[in-house]
Amino acid sequence: MTTAKQGDTVRIHYTGTLNDGTVFDSSTGRDPLEFEVGSGMIIPGLDVAIPGMTVGDTKTVNIAADQAYGPVNDQARQAVPRADIPADIPLEVGVQLQMQTPDGQVVPVTVADVNETEVTLDANHPLAGKDLNFDIEIVEIKAA
Repeated sequence: MTTAKQGDTVRIHYTGTLNDGTVFDSSTGRDPLEFEVGSGMIIPGLDVAIPGMTVGDTKTVNIAADQAYGPVNDQARQAVPRADIPADIPLEVGVQLQMQTPDGQVVPVTVADVNETEVTLDANHPLAGKDLNFDIEIVEIKAA
């Protein structure tokens, strides 16, 4: 039986939850997630959990924030004058928007706070600073 190792392409079914049990993502009802083990295509804490597993194996993996989406970076939050945001853009806390950097890169941001004069935009990943849990099942292994 083939055992997953670095460089292999694997397909997994997964359910990701926060410590309070809230599901933030799942492959249920979708195709399995396919990636190359050790390539950096997925979060580090999940990537290191795959080697040694075989098709049909299941595992629950607890991943600390620093091995997932990292800590919250306060410098990724920016207050913008409300007047600088076009009137047709919704400004409610939690709304996801896109900003463009001076070099043209598109960055997803979330409205973190709104007051009369400023809008605080947060470019942190929504799961930054959170410990994550994954229930995974290996569906297929394609040896390197």
